[in-house]
Amino acid sequence: MSKIWFITGATRGMGAEIAKAALASGNQVVATGRRADAVTKALGTSDNLFVTELDITREDQVKNAVEAAINRFGRIDVLVNNAGYGHLGVFEETSLEDIRAQYNTNVFGTMAVTQAVIPFMRKQRSGRIINISSVAGLKGVFGGSIYNSSKFAVEGFSQSIAEELAPFGVFVTVVSPGFFRTDFLDLSSVKYSKVGISDYSEALAEFRYFHDNRNHFQAGDPAKLASVVLHLVQVEKPPVSFVAGTDAVDWATSAINQKQDQLDEWRDLSVSTDGTW
Repeated sequence: MSKIWFITGATRGMGAEIAKAALASGNQVVATGRRADAVTKALGTSDNLFVTELDITREDQVKNAVEAAINRFGRIDVLVNNAGYGHLGVFEETSLEDIRAQYNTNVFGTMAVTQAVIPFMRKQRSGRIINISSVAGLKGVFGGSIYNSSKFAVEGFSQSIAEELAPFGVFVTVVSPGFFRTDFLDLSSVKYSKVGISDYSEALAEFRYFHDNRNHFQAGDPAKLASVVLHLVQVEKPPVSFVAGTDAVDWATSAINQKQDQLDEWRDLSVSTDGTW
């Protein structure tokens, strides 16, 4: 049975691949991006495709895009929150303006689109919400304080609304990919803090070298991830948190082991805070 998909950030990368896979499977797709012509260039034209402009940081555009989707297809069965970018660099060097911009897109934009779509899914007593996060949302690292923390927020947000919406037949899955072969590491997608503090310069240079040399050589295949997303939408009981890629599995395992080790090491001190009644 075909479904109505609403996908943000469908201009390129994972968003475009997910849109292509959904269309190829006979679904109807509302594909959005900050420039509608760029989305059309990436996906072409089809009776099953509706392209509309959407900057998810603009509440008016969020409302208009969701209303346009409902007017066109009558419902939304699958929401894919893919739009986002990465701001990397040392926290001390990062301006509050850049921090707000990162959160306005990755967190508040994702929340705005989700909040606009939920009422329709709740009333129809069915729906799937796929929030594209990152393994960056599972573990903090040098140079990732802003981006990682924004993805931690997406993880926590997704887990919480999953509890709220499950009784209405609306299931939420947050997908945390590792490194995938997209344009994410291009300077057109990723941003770096500009202020230079010499104490961080050597470590930051190594950090940038690692990412620059991995660009377009990542292990993950976005087309295969798109197929996985289609599968997750079909399963009866989807996972709330899903990691994608061998490196993502290793990263998540490392994060779990690190937390478990610290929990075990400090357990006695942790439980010592209980009161006696």
